[in-house]
Amino acid sequence: MKKITNIDETRCSGVMHYTATARRSSLLTSIMTVFLFIFSLQLSAQTNWPIFRGDHQLTASTNEQIPEKPSLLFSFETDDDIKSSPVVKDGIIYCGSTDGHLYAIDFKGNLKWKFNARNAIEAPAIIVDNSVIFGTLDGNLFCLDSEKGDSIWAYISDNQIIGSANWINNNGQKIAAVGSYDYYLHGVNIENGQGLWKYESDNFINGAPALYKNAAVFGGCDGFLHLVSLETGQLIRKIEVETYVASSPAISGDYAYLGDYEGKFFCVDLEAGKIVWTYDNEEKNLPFLASPAISEDFILIGSEDRNLYCLDKKTGKLVWQKRLSNRINSSSVIAGKKIITATMDGMLYIHQLNNGDELWNYEIGSQIVSSPAIYDGKIVIGANDGRIYVFGSLP
Repeated sequence: MKKITNIDETRCSGVMHYTATARRSSLLTSIMTVFLFIFSLQLSAQTNWPIFRGDHQLTASTNEQIPEKPSLLFSFETDDDIKSSPVVKDGIIYCGSTDGHLYAIDFKGNLKWKFNARNAIEAPAIIVDNSVIFGTLDGNLFCLDSEKGDSIWAYISDNQIIGSANWINNNGQKIAAVGSYDYYLHGVNIENGQGLWKYESDNFINGAPALYKNAAVFGGCDGFLHLVSLETGQLIRKIEVETYVASSPAISGDYAYLGDYEGKFFCVDLEAGKIVWTYDNEEKNLPFLASPAISEDFILIGSEDRNLYCLDKKTGKLVWQKRLSNRINSSSVIAGKKIITATMDGMLYIHQLNNGDELWNYEIGSQIVSSPAIYDGKIVIGANDGRIYVFGSLP
């Protein structure tokens, strides 16, 4: 005769089995919920373009898919040249003009607001939370409310600012770093515009600093690649390249990629402080004024010699090159398996990333030094005719 306790134990075992199964199911549901939430945040982060070149490392690469043959959706006219590169967040385009205004427009081409900075704007903006931060040719760094366009603060350097800022969150204190023609990289408290530190280089700083760990990485007219602590403004490392650097570096892992004014292109090991490889087209010696774009395997860079170069990321060997219609001062961007490039005669191109095959071109007809932004499957770019152009799929 079986004991009641055995029956109870069997029942309890069944209950425990059911409870454990339910708990596992509940845990699995919770994990899936968290995963989907994180995935949705990643998608949201990917679709915004809140900083020059799209991210803190200035890689100019996104998984966003763009049409193979996009159509012009609209253009927005300002009162002077657009040399600044647009940035985009939450459906609003922010872009400066040499007419002295920063513009906020939506994707129907409607003006949301404009801010009078009283001097030409060539530097791209950055968007930090609800703030828009950008420099001007009279050396002012402005911070505006992104919703209304009201001024929050202004910081003054001693010469023109033509490169984008970058920023970190250092234990709750958000610090922007921006280069100036006064030879300094400036560290500024984003909350109140207070200057925190200044790092002196030996010449003009043209481009934007890229972020590597907690350091700003930038080249300048002094012919060095500088690594500067964003917390303290102290020099971490200085690496000599061939000659002065007019553009911005891009960073992948522990390596920085940048071109110089003599037409050489470098991969630099930031930890070892040395050049890993150099690409040099000996038949050409015209400058790299554009900044590179980085994919998983390739480096893409346009040159003053009219060529768009694709280099192997690990070795620096030439994968392909395409001669375009004119000089390339605008920095190319990667969207999925496509590369978007603009030229100084006003042409906009899409090429296949792996082999350089041309997929599409569009004649804007005015010089383009502005670099594209990618948002929601659309291409946003400025031109020297004073217009901001948006390309994508027609409804």
